[in-house]
Amino acid sequence: MTGALNTIRVLDLSRVLAGPVCTQILGDLGADIIKIERPGEGDDTRKWGPPYLLDENGAPTSESAYYLSANRNKRSLAVDITTTEGQEIIHALLEKSDVMIENFKVGGLDKYGLGWADIQKRHPHIICASITGFGHTGPLASEPGYDLLVQAMGGMMAITGEPGGQPMKIGVALSDVMTGLYATIGILAALHARKETGTGQHVDVALLDCTLAGLTNLAQYYLTSGTVAKRQGNAHATIVPYQAFEASDGWMVIAVGNDTQFKRFATALGHAEWAEDDRFTRNQSRVKHRDILVPMIEAAMKTRSVESWVSLCRDIDVPAGPVNKMDQVFAMTQVDARAMNIEMDHPLSPTPIHLVGSPLKLSDTSVDYRLPPPICGEHTRDILHGLLQMDDADIQTLITRNIVDQS
Repeated sequence: MTGALNTIRVLDLSRVLAGPVCTQILGDLGADIIKIERPGEGDDTRKWGPPYLLDENGAPTSESAYYLSANRNKRSLAVDITTTEGQEIIHALLEKSDVMIENFKVGGLDKYGLGWADIQKRHPHIICASITGFGHTGPLASEPGYDLLVQAMGGMMAITGEPGGQPMKIGVALSDVMTGLYATIGILAALHARKETGTGQHVDVALLDCTLAGLTNLAQYYLTSGTVAKRQGNAHATIVPYQAFEASDGWMVIAVGNDTQFKRFATALGHAEWAEDDRFTRNQSRVKHRDILVPMIEAAMKTRSVESWVSLCRDIDVPAGPVNKMDQVFAMTQVDARAMNIEMDHPLSPTPIHLVGSPLKLSDTSVDYRLPPPICGEHTRDILHGLLQMDDADIQTLITRNIVDQS
C-alpha cells in the first residue's frame, strides 16, 4: 500500500454518504478501510437507483451509481453486529485498527457493546468518529438527521433559491458531503494528537454544526449585523456583478471581484462610462444600485455567445465561465488534465468503470486507486482469514449461521 496514511486501518461502520465520503478520502490517501455491512443488505445506497452498474448483458447489477460514488478503496466485510459473535469480530478488528467511524443514532451502538464508552474501555488507542444529525449533546441529540432536514434547519435552504421564491435545497447532499470532510479533518487531528498522548479520543461531528459552519460569511452577516440573509438566486449579497447572465446562446457567469476588474469588464461591454459613474465605480455603490446596473449588463450580454464572452473576459483577466451540464464538465480538457475522471476494473462490469477522481494532489504521497467500490461481503473471507487468522472451517460455520456473509 502507498499513500500518506498507508499505516492506518479504519473500521467503517457508516453508510449512505457522510461517513463513506470520509472513509473514501482516507482510503484514497492510503488507509486500509474495512467497510462493515449488513449481511444480505449492505449499505443503504446500494439500492438508491437507477442508474445501476450494468453487467456484460447490459442488465442492472446490485451496484448503484450513488453507492459507487463514495466507496472505492475499501474492503467489504458483511457481519451481523447484533449477534455476540459478530460483536466479537468487530472487537477483534478494533485491536488491529486505528480508527472506527459510525453514523448510528446517538446510543445506537451501546446495546451491541460498540458505543464509545465500551470502545474507550477495551481499546483505548482507538479514535472513534461519530457522525449524527445533531451531535451527542443538546436537546435534539436523539433525533435522526438527514441532509434535507439539516439543510432546512441549518439555514441553507433559506438562503438558496430565487428572491421571493420558495426555499431551495442544494442540488447535491452538501450537508452530508461537508460533514464527511469535517470528519476527515477531525480524524486526522486525533491521529496527530495520539502520537503525543498514545490514546484515542471521540470525534463528535454533526450535520447541523457542519451546515452552519459551511454558511461562513452569510452566518457571520447575521452575527455581525443582526440582519437575516435573503435569497439572492445566482447573485451575490455583497459583490456586483457576481452572478449568472444569459448570453445569446446560453448561460454563463461573471465574477467581478474588484473595482479594477469592473472597469475592464465595463469597457469590454462597450460601456467604459459605467466605471466612471459614481453609482458603479466602487463595489459598495454597485451593490446599492444593482437594480439599475444588472439589467443594463443583462441587455449587453445577450449580444454575444457564451464562447465569445468567455474568451473576451479571459483576455482581459475578468473571471468568467459557462454554466456547464455534466457532459460538458467531463468533456473539459482541464478536468482530463487534473485526472478527475478515472477508470477502475470492477468484477461485475465487462469494461472499466468511470469514477470521479480525488481532488487531492500530493507531490510525494499521491492518492492511490487500489480497489473499486466493493460488492457487499466481497472481502469477508479474506479479512477473517488474513487479518484475524480464522481457519476455513470456522469461517464456514459463521457463514452457515448467517453471522457473516460473502459475495
